[in-house]
Amino acid sequence: MIFVTGGTGFLGRHLVPALCRAGYPLRILTRSPHKHGWLAQYPQVEVVQGDIRTGEGLDAIAGCTHIVHAAGLFSMWQLAGDFEATNVTGTKNLLQAAVDNNIQRFIHVSTIAVIGTPQVGRIIDEQHPPRPSDKYQLTKLQAEYLVSQYERTTDLQTVILRPGAFYGPLGDYAFNRLFFRDPMRGLIVEPDGGHYLTFPAYIGDVAGSVVSALKQGRSGETYNICGTSITHKEVYDIVCELADLSFPRVYLPNILGITGAALLTMLSRLTRTEPFYPLGLRSYVFNNWWVTSEKAQSELGFVPTDFHTGAERTIAWYRAGQLTTLPELQC
Repeated sequence: MIFVTGGTGFLGRHLVPALCRAGYPLRILTRSPHKHGWLAQYPQVEVVQGDIRTGEGLDAIAGCTHIVHAAGLFSMWQLAGDFEATNVTGTKNLLQAAVDNNIQRFIHVSTIAVIGTPQVGRIIDEQHPPRPSDKYQLTKLQAEYLVSQYERTTDLQTVILRPGAFYGPLGDYAFNRLFFRDPMRGLIVEPDGGHYLTFPAYIGDVAGSVVSALKQGRSGETYNICGTSITHKEVYDIVCELADLSFPRVYLPNILGITGAALLTMLSRLTRTEPFYPLGLRSYVFNNWWVTSEKAQSELGFVPTDFHTGAERTIAWYRAGQLTTLPELQC
């Protein structure tokens, strides 16, 4: 049996059926089981109430053989919550519980974003030095360090997966909002001419990579899980073509984009709501994320979905009314 955290989030909605189709019985930890009745459709799934931040519910790890840790607090707004409590303390609690319960393998879902500020002209492989630029990136990197520490000092086998920017059906934040929802309602903003490279990861590919890591991942290794890096302009070109959009594009110079985001972020301290363009977008938008997933392709058999295909599926989901379940995600 696999103990799963983050099973009710964007990734979780794809991960749970992927693991079930692979034949794994699951025990899923969630703070609010009553909000996720959709899990009842999977007969191999047991739902447990708990919170990795406090350790509540982690006694349910007993009897499990593997852990998939996909939970985390992600936001580009630095006031979104306690990043350290979820991403660092929560991971540490889970690692210790894994050791206490003789778990065989621990799959940790991190993010390529831990790189923070990519070095100019350098491809981002698993050896690229990280330079986190916000709380989310920093705490996810600290969680990686904890995973590596437990790998070195205990008998726990660990694999770290670093996905790119999630996109696909069942999500409506970050990449999905910027490159799908906003354009489909007439707002297309190309920072500095749209020449910066972004790093999309189709959500179904990320779920599949977890299944592969359980079987094939080498203990102690880190794997980038990402599609081909693509410029913002190319993303919008594909989305506009597939969705038949003809709205004008706003070409935003760097200085205006960053200044505007800074002002909106300052205002958010008063409103206590996430700004439309938080300053935290700067790292993701105004850098060239030139990522390679060759290691995952070689060792995990990872085959990334090309962006045209992934975008087509995502647009179809939006056009269908943002369905909460998809036929292809049945077990």
